[in-house]
Amino acid sequence: MALLVNERTLLPVLCPLAPAVTLVQRFPQALSVMLQALDLPPEFIRAEIEEMREVVYAKTVNRSVVGIMNEFSFLAEGYRSLEGKMDPLEISLKLANTPCGPLYKGPVFPEKAVRELVTGGVFH
Repeated sequence: MALLVNERTLLPVLCPLAPAVTLVQRFPQALSVMLQALDLPPEFIRAEIEEMREVVYAKTVNRSVVGIMNEFSFLAEGYRSLEGKMDPLEISLKLANTPCGPLYKGPVFPEKAVRELVTGGVFH
């Protein structure tokens, strides 16, 4: 399973890794499904997917994102152990409602951070 996290909102999206060579082509659909599940406006979803046409791989320099990814990985495994096999979308939605330290001066939860971004609210 691949865990992808937005640096600004910390919104997590789980997507099957295999086959890894096609992850970059499959991720936009997984993100679209996640954003639809959050009931975000279709215009926002289309714009986000459109911006993903060009892909650049790079190592993150944001240690907070690495820490959150480690925490999300731990929590995802816990959810799977406690609740049995879960759909990647279900786990992603649960993780999106996890309070995150780097967001404490703002919306606290990744889901709320995305909603704030969509509505043009102030994001710190």
